[in-house]
Amino acid sequence: MVVRIAQCTIDVEDLDVMVAFWSAALGYEVLQGDDGSAKLWPSGQLPNAAPTVWLQGSGTAKRGKNRLHLDLVADADPQTEVRRLVGLGARPVDVGQTGTEGFTVPAEPLLPVTWR
Repeated sequence: MVVRIAQCTIDVEDLDVMVAFWSAALGYEVLQGDDGSAKLWPSGQLPNAAPTVWLQGSGTAKRGKNRLHLDLVADADPQTEVRRLVGLGARPVDVGQTGTEGFTVPAEPLLPVTWR
């Protein structure tokens, strides 16, 4: 028997900003609770095996380096998707890339992600 990732839970400072970003970036449906949290899940067109995302408002800024980042993959041209994410609020991040990597590193409004 093996396990699989069912959900990625992310503490966020600004729930509304992160819900808007991640739901648009992933094309996920949103159920936002009154408790400062939101659940995002794949829409009917995406595979059921995809993990859900739980955003829980922390009300505090992140301190220190993330110990987890998300590697995303595009169904279309990766650079087109990077431009789309930048349009949603992501920003380019320099983590010491040489320019020969097969990935781009943008950071969404509050959490760094690696784009492959």
